[in-house]
Amino acid sequence: MTDQDPMPSVTADARGRVAELHEIRASVHAGPSARATEAQRAKGKLTARERIDLLLDPGSFREMEPLRRHRATGFGLEAKKPYTDGVITGWGTVHGRTVFVYAHDFRIFGGALGEAHAQKIHKIMDKAIAAGAPLVSLNDGAGARIQEGVSALAGYGGIFQRNTRASGVIPQISVMLGPCAGGAAYSPALTDFVFMVRETSQMFITGPDVVKAVTGEDITQNGLGGADVHAGTSGVSHFVYDDEESCLEEVRYLLSMLPQNNRENPPSTESADPVERRSETLLDLVPADGNRPYDMRAVIEELVDDGEFLEVHERWATNIICALSRMGGEVVGIVANQPQSLAGVLDIEASEKAARFVQMCDAFNIPIVTLLDVPGFLPGVDQEHGGIIRHGAKLLYAYCNATVPRISIVLRKAYGGAYIVMDSQSIGADLTYAWPTNEIAVMGAEGAANVIFRRQIAAAEDPEAMRQKMVKEYKAELMHPYYAAERGLVDDVIDPTETREVLIRSLVMLRTKHADLPSRKHGNPPQ
Repeated sequence: MTDQDPMPSVTADARGRVAELHEIRASVHAGPSARATEAQRAKGKLTARERIDLLLDPGSFREMEPLRRHRATGFGLEAKKPYTDGVITGWGTVHGRTVFVYAHDFRIFGGALGEAHAQKIHKIMDKAIAAGAPLVSLNDGAGARIQEGVSALAGYGGIFQRNTRASGVIPQISVMLGPCAGGAAYSPALTDFVFMVRETSQMFITGPDVVKAVTGEDITQNGLGGADVHAGTSGVSHFVYDDEESCLEEVRYLLSMLPQNNRENPPSTESADPVERRSETLLDLVPADGNRPYDMRAVIEELVDDGEFLEVHERWATNIICALSRMGGEVVGIVANQPQSLAGVLDIEASEKAARFVQMCDAFNIPIVTLLDVPGFLPGVDQEHGGIIRHGAKLLYAYCNATVPRISIVLRKAYGGAYIVMDSQSIGADLTYAWPTNEIAVMGAEGAANVIFRRQIAAAEDPEAMRQKMVKEYKAELMHPYYAAERGLVDDVIDPTETREVLIRSLVMLRTKHADLPSRKHGNPPQ
């Protein structure tokens, strides 16, 4: 296909017209030129159509508006009117379920967005919302098409408006497979999940050249907004992969655990992993000594079907784990403190990460299981000045606002405000359980004894011996494993080896849970 194809010749019969149609379609599928395709491959990138083929079930893609062209003039645009206008839109299936998709074609105008390009995206987004099916965007574009001026910017506004309208209604997944700069980066930020590929994808509001001109900082594109930066530092990207093939395969896996829309439940599967499977390993995984770390991921593996789970934001805010998995064949969202990182404390980033995950689960009818081993909120001037109060309140708000089934289990430590925030019974958890190693208290025994018995310790002939005595007394009176159960603050103290069965049977009971919310336009969550 050339930049400006001649108008089709008028033929005398239907067969001639059909042959002409197939010729045009072939040129559309071939792309702008072999040279452009070679340039795309030289960057280590697939073409837009190859990406769609990897994402969707074979033979299921139905394209919309493949013959669309822009109508802009000036700056030489009137001589370059390629079909598709640089974006491929349509729908297909993933594991047999309908999914809508649009993919920027970097070979045409560098994937830059113009008026016709934007209108195609608007239309496919409207179709996805109306049909109640997920929307996946395969992003590889150079931002707004400068030659079309403000019309291109208005096109972005229409995308953002539809992202917001679709939020919490259908799953929206952004897959970054090339550059995404300027205002264009806000569309992925408005979606539920962002995938990135190392080396080939970048996201930033202002590029390295502008940064250097304004601040004097010299940095590369990947150093400023590459996949690893957004996966581990900024938290913009939820998932990061080394190549496009594995990235798109994981998008398919994520879609298999999400409902089509907010009116449906996630898809169920048959599980060969017995519900009543006991796990003696849990007795050794979690040390009774609250000061000893362990890997919470190992605990999750023991509880979920076949040990499989998909961790969200794996490299950001590593002191908390957010994951999607299945128990008894049903999808669950798991929020868990990670004692291996910062002792599992809650800080600003962990609170934001978990809050967004809880909101996503609640929006798409995914039950939430919370595993607690939390010593409190991270103390420090940076945390207080950074707004730990309002950021911690985001997680509190998300849990309190969630109406899906919610079950929490206290494995070990659960101290202070962090215990309350991590879906305690007092903020609406449907069921709360504890292991016999649990310590639920306002604070640790050492700190509590120093506060409560300060005068006795100071007046004692041997202050250290007195302090140890008071610590022991505090633990015996207020921190024994059954203190919370005796007061109805947990529903039961359970054998750790039976945790999987207890969770699955509890989730089955809660499957028909219905909760009425007060009438309101929307809440005003902490920012």
